Amino acid sequence: MIRRKRPPAPIERTASGYVIRLDDAERDLLTRLLGELTALITGPADVPAMRRMFPPAYHLATDEESETEYQRLMHEDLVASRLEALTTVTAALRDHSVLDEGGLGALMQSLNALRLVLGTLLDVDEEHDLDDVSPDDPMVGEHHLYGYLSYLLDAAVRAASS
Repeated sequence: MIRRKRPPAPIERTASGYVIRLDDAERDLLTRLLGELTALITGPADVPAMRRMFPPAYHLATDEESETEYQRLMHEDLVASRLEALTTVTAALRDHSVLDEGGLGALMQSLNALRLVLGTLLDVDEEHDLDDVSPDDPMVGEHHLYGYLSYLLDAAVRAASS
């Protein structure tokens, strides 16, 4: 029986921290996406693609006042947290640096944020299966990108739990 060596995980725990093992094209793609996400987060708040990034805490019409107060108190903190994570990950990708626990958390937060925005644009739900997307779908590339981001997030979670 021939055993094939499995390729290294794209995110791996090492003795010195968490290593992101991506080629330059993948790093460039992620860096560009993180920059676009930064622009969305710091842009107008009413962009429909951002709906899942800052979901309401209160859903009932009778809780409108509570929701307004929650957003007033929490929105800027949530934005600051996301921007800090994006900055950390962008620097790690650019510098090929090893992440510590906090950096890995920032990576997971950033990958998930990208998935939330892309998932909103694609109207992804729990039933989403990349195999069900037609090659003729005008958004097939975006569906594959969503799958790739999901793969990277899964690799980060596996690295954290290894």
